[in-house]
Amino acid sequence: MADVSEAAAPLGRFDLTRIPAHIWVIVVLLLLVPTFTSGFVQFQIFGWAFILGMISLSLMILAGYGGMVSLVQMTAAAAAGYAVAIFGASAVAEISFAWPWPVAVILAIAISVLVCVISGALAIRTEGIYTIMITLAIGSAFFYFTRQNYTVFNGFTGFNGVQPPQVFGVTWNDPTPFYYLTLACAALSYFFAVYLARTPFGLALQGVRDNPRRMAAMGYNVNAHRLAAYAVAGVISGVAGVLLVWSTGQISPNTAAIGPIIDILVITVIGGINRPIGPFVGALIYVVLRTYSLDVLTALGLDGERFKLLIGMAFLLIVYFSPDGMCGIWDRYITRLWRDPKREGADG
Repeated sequence: MADVSEAAAPLGRFDLTRIPAHIWVIVVLLLLVPTFTSGFVQFQIFGWAFILGMISLSLMILAGYGGMVSLVQMTAAAAAGYAVAIFGASAVAEISFAWPWPVAVILAIAISVLVCVISGALAIRTEGIYTIMITLAIGSAFFYFTRQNYTVFNGFTGFNGVQPPQVFGVTWNDPTPFYYLTLACAALSYFFAVYLARTPFGLALQGVRDNPRRMAAMGYNVNAHRLAAYAVAGVISGVAGVLLVWSTGQISPNTAAIGPIIDILVITVIGGINRPIGPFVGALIYVVLRTYSLDVLTALGLDGERFKLLIGMAFLLIVYFSPDGMCGIWDRYITRLWRDPKREGADG
């Protein structure tokens, strides 16, 4: 069903010589991005792409490995962002506890995991459209609750003045430090997702995805594996939620509105819902379109809000020509590029 070629190799010693050359080129370019780009590109393009890619990666783990399309991942990230603002320091001093930032971050990730586990407990016994609707309903309930509650969530306004900590004398919301911070978190999340698929748990989860009845007959607890997948996804979305509130310095109910929830699904599908790298590819495409289409539409005398129409058109075109997203298009391109005409002639 799902293609998890990044995780096809068995567990064992990591062999650097097996990494394709183009991957090394991408790694070097990512490390050198601050040397040839502006602070705007580092912060608003790549920083946001890494954060949205991590949230989408948490969805990819559930959908690609577990066959569960959940729409609660943006909600979990927003819950983590609220936790940082509430337990840490913000401009809303009458609500925020101003606890040390490590405590606030740990609690934020724990709350993200809790949101995912509760949502998963309600959704794991359903399939298909029912899972989508249950998780969407949970996301909608969280959005309206935060907007109407002023005692804990400060209502419609939310929190502002949430600043990242200064560690080792570095201001982490400056463009270059923030770029490397988000890059490191995104890289760790990606390699964790790749490794997860090769672990006994990951292999069992993929078996549950493909044939839950057979896995249950073999003695595996299907619901326990699905619930554990929600918890793992909650850790990644929680880290992304912390970075999200640090990047903007604020958190409000609009962060977890229906639009952003659907955007995470669109990003994951555009990149490739069956690949760990797909969410980051989709996030970069989404952020570039969102950032620059506004200027293009305004220059053409059109309403800038129509940028969502361009994103929708890109989504339809990519899905129409490649159900596996941009990763599927890339695979076909690489296959044709490295195709051996002599071998094909001999086979024919």
